[in-house]
Amino acid sequence: MLDETIITKVIIQSYTKDLIDNLHSDVIIAGAGPAGLVASKFLAEAGLKTVLFERRLSIGGGMLGGGMMFNKIVVQSEAKRILDLYNIKMSEIEKNYYVADAIESVGKLTAGAIDAGAKIFNLISVEDVKIDEQFRITGAVINWTAVEMANLHVDPMTFESKCLIDATGHDLEVVSVALNKIPNSKLNTPTGQIMGELSMNAEIGEKILLETTKEVYPGLYVAGMAANACSGGQRMGPIFGGMLLSGEKVANLIIERLNS
Repeated sequence: MLDETIITKVIIQSYTKDLIDNLHSDVIIAGAGPAGLVASKFLAEAGLKTVLFERRLSIGGGMLGGGMMFNKIVVQSEAKRILDLYNIKMSEIEKNYYVADAIESVGKLTAGAIDAGAKIFNLISVEDVKIDEQFRITGAVINWTAVEMANLHVDPMTFESKCLIDATGHDLEVVSVALNKIPNSKLNTPTGQIMGELSMNAEIGEKILLETTKEVYPGLYVAGMAANACSGGQRMGPIFGGMLLSGEKVANLIIERLNS
């Protein structure tokens, strides 16, 4: 006979253990879209303790909906090798354009991150950043997404890390709050400020995404669409090669730094 209180107890105990075990990590990632998921896999495989917070119930960001709710995604030939790492099935419909199932892609990217050792928490938003005496970012301040949506005044929790990645997409949520709250802060962008994303141009947007994927403030990195939104790049639509490569690049930047 099932006991509902035992079920509740098991959930509460195991979840709070996960929270406590991940209060201190090497890298925190905000946003479980394709860039965040790929970054978490590479970081965890390199032996770095990696925690990923996703504000929504679902994982995968914009990739899950494909193009116009047609759950198909496209990657260009340069990024095909990333999908191959996850054994994601794809077809070359046009020369150098590969199409894959969006749901399969998100499922396997998620499983790849978990299997590598990354820890994913959903329904949690990064609402602020933790800084040290030199105004370097040293962690994330988090709260339940339901609290944010209900506009309740509920004090948050703080998780420490050596690096923080903003992979929140178009909204650039973490960089925005950091720039607003850290006195006299300047970003590593041409203007020193958030430049905002430009209109759709997949060719230009994909080309510059690896340039905009970088450390934009001490301890704070950007990846995926957040990178182009930070440095004034174009949006790209349902082609996801740049997102995958951006996740790989930001992971390599952090691995090089933390292992140097």
